[in-house]
Amino acid sequence: MRVNERIRAREVRLIDAEGKQVGIMPPAQALKLAREQGLDLVEISPTATPPVCKIMDYGKYLYELSKKLHEQRKHQRIIHVKEVKFRPRTDEHDYQFKKNHVIRFLSEGDKVKATMVFRGRELVHPEIGHKKLERLIAEVAEYGTPEAAPYMEGRTIVVILAPRPASHTPKQASAGERPGA
Repeated sequence: MRVNERIRAREVRLIDAEGKQVGIMPPAQALKLAREQGLDLVEISPTATPPVCKIMDYGKYLYELSKKLHEQRKHQRIIHVKEVKFRPRTDEHDYQFKKNHVIRFLSEGDKVKATMVFRGRELVHPEIGHKKLERLIAEVAEYGTPEAAPYMEGRTIVVILAPRPASHTPKQASAGERPGA
């Protein structure tokens, strides 16, 4: 965005500080009008013919723009992907413990990458891993849904679970409670 002397067009369409069109004039004359009011001449639409310039306080404009961007960032929700690893021979207690972690992560609004890791000869029976992951998907269906069907990736089976829109609450509210525990 060009300001004051950096505007290099032959003519500009000028808009005053109140938003009314003044007309088409050379940039030197428009800059003179802006200086008389103690403001800056800012090019707001350089691609128009002629370019559109507005008389405004450029510093105040930048400040309000940064405040607006900060406000937008404050309302954004950053989604993290948490990973929980299982093995085909994971014991029932450990399975329940890890399932509760998955439920907690989904309740907090994070995605969960559930992986079934095979070592050695366990890879001979991948159906055992598929069954365990399908069981997990069914048991956490209230909190999240799989983005895609479980798929094999080398020696692991991977499924990514996304939280259901209504199931998660802000992290501050759910910090003291643990669902499923």
